[in-house]
This record gives sequence, structure tokens and C-alpha cells, in this order.
Amino acid sequence: MNRLLRSALGSGLVLGMTLISSGCTATPGVSESPTATAQPSGTISVAGPTPATTETPTRADAGTSPAVTPTATVAASPAATGASAGDPSPDAVTPIAGPTTDAPPETVTPIYTYQVVNVYPHDPKAFTQGLAFDEGILYEGTGLLARSSLRRVELETGQVLQLHNLPANLFGEGVTVFGDRIIQLTWKSHVGLVYDKETFERQRDFTYPTEGWGLTHDGQRLIISDGSSTLHFLDPETLEEIGWIDIHDDGVPVTRLNELEYVQGEIFANVWKTDLVARIDPETGQVVGWIGLAGLLSPEDRDGPIDVLNGIAYDPENDRLFVTGKLWPKLFEIKLVPLG
Repeated sequence: MNRLLRSALGSGLVLGMTLISSGCTATPGVSESPTATAQPSGTISVAGPTPATTETPTRADAGTSPAVTPTATVAASPAATGASAGDPSPDAVTPIAGPTTDAPPETVTPIYTYQVVNVYPHDPKAFTQGLAFDEGILYEGTGLLARSSLRRVELETGQVLQLHNLPANLFGEGVTVFGDRIIQLTWKSHVGLVYDKETFERQRDFTYPTEGWGLTHDGQRLIISDGSSTLHFLDPETLEEIGWIDIHDDGVPVTRLNELEYVQGEIFANVWKTDLVARIDPETGQVVGWIGLAGLLSPEDRDGPIDVLNGIAYDPENDRLFVTGKLWPKLFEIKLVPLG
């Protein structure tokens, strides 16, 4: 990680980021309260704060960007294993402070802050795990056992226009709209769900070997995160894995990749337990930018049992970027602003 990013991190860009030098691997299956987990040697790991949420489920868990070729060069699919930890709720965070600029420009990963364009209401009971925007409508996947759902939501009012509740034993995760279908992941069940976009009728299921976290697509492949530093590519018709790619910042693996959105040739990924979004080149796995979203919620907004930042949606027709979080009362349209 370069000096500029380290300086920004220390100034409040994220709650905390530490290089772990132990050789341990992450332990899956811990609860959503913030239990510490070991990370693989040399990976970027984010230490979260004590949670404020009252939830105790059993889960471990843009602006304008230069377009890149959507077809990534990836390795053949290995036998995948998931790694994850619990979902905490952040305390109030310090607004982003500008970093120093003492690093050589050629070694600096660009850093962005944001400008709020619009604020929309959001259901404060929605434990947001997936978010997508299609033809003027938001599609939202929510989590928690016996509370998971798929929703069609009116952007301007936050009104839920259509609701499908998942079976009580499934913990809902990321969602994406692909043609006339909606696809939704589940967390530890290794089951993905395919719905008719209009009726929400469940058409078929599919399986995958990892945990399911975030989901998006590039028009040709589905892209799945599992809480590790690896993104998996699935054929959208057969729903079988066709490749994978490891995500890194100048060679250092970036773990805990969560909710995903494909934005103008890049993959935007929430980094769990932080106010960071990584901008990823899908051809190389390199992080080409960091977006710091600290300070979106006011202290008044944090009076309820809010949880972590999670949820990215993009409106390609109008170049609008939306973000929200789990149990957040608001959804934000933002514009990215370069720092430095």
C-alpha cells in the first residue's frame, strides 16, 4: 500500500486498516458481532469498532471512471473456499481529511471523496446486502435469518413496491438484474436464487462452493464476492463458475470485499467494516482507486441501530451513483471528487 493511502487512512478515510503479518487464515462462521479474525499473511485487513446494532444474527460477514475492456483475463477456477467475519455497526466517524502528497505520483493509488447530490429515504429496517438500479427502479436484497427479502423500491420515496420474503432458513445477500431475471445470493447456504424480474417468481436455484456476499455483472459474466480477496466469474446462463481473479493494491491482497457494482468498466466493491469502496480493474485485479465515504450519516441519523456501509447501485443512463448501508434511514446519490 502506498504512502499516500496510508496517510489518508490515518486521517480518517477508514476506521482502521492494518497489515497483518501472521500466517493464519480467516475463520468462517463467526457471528455478526465484531469478533476478531486472523487474516492471511500480507493481506489488507480492516479492524472494525464496537458495534452499536442490536442485531445478533448468525452471519460472518460514480462518478466518472475510465472505461476498461469488460472481458477480464482470469485464471482457471480453483476449488474455492470462503473466508468471512461478522458484521459490526460503526461508531460515528471522523470526516475525511486530505492526505499528504509525499509519495511519488507513479506509486499512488488515486483517492476520492464525495459530494452529496441528492438524499432519498431508505427503510431503516432493511439490512441491505445487495442493491441494483434498472429502468428507474431500485432492487434491494436484504439479509438476516427469517427477515431476508427481495424488494422493488421507488427511489424518490423509498416505498417498497413489491416484496418477496425468502424462506426463514436463508440469509439473503447480493442481488443483480440480468436481462429479464433477478439473481440473488445467500450467505452460507451455497444457494443462489433466480427470479422473474416482473413477477418475482422463483424460477430456479443454483449452487456455488463459497460463501455468497456481493453480486454484479459486466454484461457477459456474473461477478461474485465471498468476503475474501477473490472475485468469481459465473456464466449467466449455466450459472457455473468460469474463472476468478485476485484483488490487490500494488501486490497486497485486499480482503473482505462485499457488495459489488459494475460502473463504467470497473468493479466497485464495499470493503466490509469500513467506509471504503475499492475501484477495481477487472482485467488485472488491481485497485485503481479508493473512495472514502465517511461522514455520510449525521449524528442524528445514527440514533437508531444502524450498521455498516453496504450497498452500491449505478444508473448508467444518467450517470448516477447511489450508496446506502444496513439499517440506514437514508440512501445517497453522490458524485466522486478526487483528493490530493
